[in-house]
Amino acid sequence: MGALQTASQNQSPGSIASFLAQSQSNADAIASIMQSQVQDQGQLYSQIAQQEGQQAAQQRAQEEANLLNPPDQQNFTPPKQLDPVVYYDDGSSLDTSSNIMTMSNGNQIDITTGLPYTDPASTIYMANGAYLNTSTNILTEADGTQINSTTGLKVSTTA
Repeated sequence: MGALQTASQNQSPGSIASFLAQSQSNADAIASIMQSQVQDQGQLYSQIAQQEGQQAAQQRAQEEANLLNPPDQQNFTPPKQLDPVVYYDDGSSLDTSSNIMTMSNGNQIDITTGLPYTDPASTIYMANGAYLNTSTNILTEADGTQINSTTGLKVSTTA
């Protein structure tokens, strides 16, 4: 509607020629704006592509320089670990790999539980829940009673 109003205000009010001239002028202005935007976007994308290309070239040059001149190597020192067996002055020893402490009298203790250690290879398990320690010849019944299997006598435990 605005184009029709301005067409009526020109030299020949209400003429189609003035309307078409004004419309052509408006179309030219819009085309100029659009062309300008397209050129600006093209320049922006061109600048972005150039910057990314330069960054990629610099990164490749740095990687090649690192390959040709590697940084100084540092010696690796592994952390100090426990000795596999620690010996004490009283004659006892601690096996740090299996967590078994052997006392000077030969008794062994599992240091993770604090209970006496029995080698599984020297244990025979019975069907009723009892088990026999073949290294000490002690039969432990299901109720906890300990019997010396050689003599048949109950083993008394003194604390």
